[in-house]
Amino acid sequence: MSRTDILSEIKKAEADADAKVKQAEADKKSAIAEARRDSVKKIQDAEAQMRSSSESAIAETKEKLAAQREAALSEGRKNADAITANADARIEEVKDFLNKEFERTLNVTS
Repeated sequence: MSRTDILSEIKKAEADADAKVKQAEADKKSAIAEARRDSVKKIQDAEAQMRSSSESAIAETKEKLAAQREAALSEGRKNADAITANADARIEEVKDFLNKEFERTLNVTS
């Protein structure tokens, strides 16, 4: 092999090496970009899942609180009705008592 042929082979090998390095750099950039896309997608999916589960937990808690509220309101209404009924029943007693006291006062003064 002549000196020219050897130099040609060396240049060809260097060109091949440069092409392989450039291809490796391009592959590396592509792999990094793909990894970034995948990580962003995973983060977005995890956030969506977290949001969904938190919204579901909030809705469930709201339902429980609404049921507790209704139970408390129902109990309060029942107590208020009992107090009202008791007050209504005692109104006649109070009227009779006041009338008797008024009459007693009038009888004492006359």
